[in-house]
Amino acid sequence: MRTEKPRLLDFFESHHHLKLVLSLTVLFLLILETLIYLTAASQAGQRTRLIITNTEGQKVYETTGSTLSSYEKMVFESTFGPLDRYRMQLHSEERPFPFRAWLSAAVGIPVGLILIIAFAIKAFLSLLYGDAEPPPAAQAQMGSAEGRLGSVFELFRGISVFHVGILVVVSVILFWMVPNLLGDFGRVTWTFLKEYKILVFGGALFLAGILIWIIYLRYRLSKQVLQNQVEIEKLRLEYHRACDNRPLELLTASHSEPRSDA
Repeated sequence: MRTEKPRLLDFFESHHHLKLVLSLTVLFLLILETLIYLTAASQAGQRTRLIITNTEGQKVYETTGSTLSSYEKMVFESTFGPLDRYRMQLHSEERPFPFRAWLSAAVGIPVGLILIIAFAIKAFLSLLYGDAEPPPAAQAQMGSAEGRLGSVFELFRGISVFHVGILVVVSVILFWMVPNLLGDFGRVTWTFLKEYKILVFGGALFLAGILIWIIYLRYRLSKQVLQNQVEIEKLRLEYHRACDNRPLELLTASHSEPRSDA
């Protein structure tokens, strides 16, 4: 007789440390969420950059902060010469809180870790005990499910926590990547439009001319088709009129002829 495959809950219940494991897991997730929030918050706020330019206004060196450290000053002077021959400028900018990056990381990282751990445990149990077969009652119930309602029920019953977790991770990745992709595409498009105005304007005029020419040709074709239909209808009416008047003419001619006496 085949041994029953143990579940993860049975594995924890066989030990007396279930509450401790759950407490440590919750504590780890709280610490992870706090670190994610602090990392995102450190990217927001006012940022200052020190830019060093030469006498011609070309940027030579750039660093974060408002001053150069002694090591940075030594490296700069050994590479570019004395610092007195250059100009230093401070640029400050206010960065907003990266909400999308924080939300993606706060949801995606814990869910991804939980899925990886659960998948590793499930794979270990499957390798150790094999895949569990459904009982005969469940097989009979699956075989007796017919119709659209039964198919929907079987579909929802086949969804596991792994499917939901993978869907959440994919949604988070798309929520983080798609706006960045659209933003980069918009910036590249705007830069191309600014640098190649004449080319874009000429291409737009060419496409507009082709579109107007196609519309004009379709108008001429539609007009010609309507004229042909009108001519066909006129010929059809004249033909029917001629066919309707021919027996009357023959009948009138037969009455108008003098009858010969026998």
